[in-house]
Amino acid sequence: MIRKSKVHRQTAETDINLSLVIEGQGRSEVATGIGFLDHMLNLMARHGFFDLEVKATGDLDVDWHHTVEDAGLVLGEALSEALGTREGIRRYGHAVTPMDESLSMVTVDLSKRPFLAWRLPGEILPQGTFDLMLAKEFFRALANQGGMNLHISVPYGENQHHIIESIFKGLGRALDQATQHDPRIEGVHSTKEKI
Repeated sequence: MIRKSKVHRQTAETDINLSLVIEGQGRSEVATGIGFLDHMLNLMARHGFFDLEVKATGDLDVDWHHTVEDAGLVLGEALSEALGTREGIRRYGHAVTPMDESLSMVTVDLSKRPFLAWRLPGEILPQGTFDLMLAKEFFRALANQGGMNLHISVPYGENQHHIIESIFKGLGRALDQATQHDPRIEGVHSTKEKI
């Protein structure tokens, strides 16, 4: 069974169409108007083996916040919709991913209990206009709408481009693990027998 979804979200600030195929090949076509975000979403799809299409317009003349946050919301909604009841999936995924001087650890639990834990080093060199706070807003929106417990920890790193890239690659890898079916799992993977 191919798990996939299409989501459209339109507000006064953004208009986003997104399609996601969990059993993909890592193909992506992303156009948000924010080149760095496009690059990061392409990396996430490639390293998670998801097929992803995103077409977004937003009030970029105001700032990038609305488009970045709403992209996270729509991706989370699409992921949750594609997973359906979440029966038979591993539920947990973890990836440790280096990017030059930076290292990230990304852990997910597709529990429908949203939470974002965000731990980064204190001294980080600025790089471009897409900063770590924008990334954090994306991941918070993704966790909330996707129903995932998302822990992001960067024990060391200096360049924020490298840090963010490592996190997006790690997210793809962790989600790839967590969304996989495991033939040993009947129903949902919980002692409560409900997610």
